[in-house]
Amino acid sequence: MKRLLASVLAVMALGGIAHADPAGQWRVADGSAIVQIKKCGGNFCGYVVSTRDPAGKDVKNPDPAKRNRSVLGIEVLFALKPSGDNVWKGFSYNADDGLTYTATVTMTGDNSLKIEGCVPNGGMCGRETWSRAN
Repeated sequence: MKRLLASVLAVMALGGIAHADPAGQWRVADGSAIVQIKKCGGNFCGYVVSTRDPAGKDVKNPDPAKRNRSVLGIEVLFALKPSGDNVWKGFSYNADDGLTYTATVTMTGDNSLKIEGCVPNGGMCGRETWSRAN
């Protein structure tokens, strides 16, 4: 019986990336930027650390005082809390439209991160897959 249990646990461990963590640098789906995800207190957060083209300004930010800041260095993922194995939930900011979305981040492999952002309160959702950049 102990051998059977050990075999089952070994197969389960080989089948996934249980208890992974999203820290590291990730290339967004279209390759236009790299986001650094790191621990921020007890949660995870993500900042734009590089852009393929010269970094633009955050012109659509709802706060007029922030519209002249570069998108380089802005926080685009925040308050990501564990929500199951390899899943974190929090918020994302999209500088393309200046909106904040609820976010679900799921590690689908060692080098693959699925990001889903939804308009709060059950609105439309979008998703893309990021690849590890480092």
